[in-house]
Amino acid sequence: MPSAVPSRSARAISLRRRIADHPAFILPRDFTLFLRGARTDNAIKLARASMGARAAFEAAYTSSADPWSSAAPRYRYQSRKYDQIIALLPDRHFGNVLDLGCGIGLLSRRLAQRANHVLGLDVAAAALVHARRLTSDLGNVGFDQGDILDLPTALDGCFDLVVIADTLYYLDPLTDEMLKALSTRMAALLRPGGVCVLANHFFFSADAESRVSRRIHDAFTWSPSFTVIRQHRRAFFLVSLLSGPPLHHQSLAHQPG
Repeated sequence: MPSAVPSRSARAISLRRRIADHPAFILPRDFTLFLRGARTDNAIKLARASMGARAAFEAAYTSSADPWSSAAPRYRYQSRKYDQIIALLPDRHFGNVLDLGCGIGLLSRRLAQRANHVLGLDVAAAALVHARRLTSDLGNVGFDQGDILDLPTALDGCFDLVVIADTLYYLDPLTDEMLKALSTRMAALLRPGGVCVLANHFFFSADAESRVSRRIHDAFTWSPSFTVIRQHRRAFFLVSLLSGPPLHHQSLAHQPG
């Protein structure tokens, strides 16, 4: 018996679903999310001028459990971005994972599926209150307060994967010297054979904020402490995968993405 031919409406629905599931697809309302995020960024920028960076982020997370609306179900951008970051990881299970600038732990929760243990660090203690609540059902995720510019040396050589997503462009002033020093510091956190994942918003080359993201990624990819595994452009973010200390003195070859 021949199979039924899908109706025109069924085919249209199927097409819409395939488009919606495409990595480059962004819902129109997600652009509203970008505007909301920009307002949060501006509020933090104004606050840090009078109270300092740490207090500014504390104030943001104290006034809202989700200052960037990252977990809001009506938006799909941030959730899809985190899912795609996980999908871009090397095909392996990781021992210890560090999520730097973890915020409310949305990416930490996803990383827990690929790791024995995930440690999320954030400068704002208020963010970690929300992160612990949102991951209370997971036994392999923990959080602690930490400043990316002042990480304890006790963390050196402890991690198989270090993830730095949407974090570094909040450092001020973000000089090339600081970025070079940070790339060396991040590499020191890795065990031999470890991987560093760097992810930042990236809209288009002429955009001022995207140029900052490019500076960050260039500093890390040019660093002698890292070897580039590959880079990925998605809508609207950039991901660099970098290998740290070589395993058995064999570094990974550069694979342009």
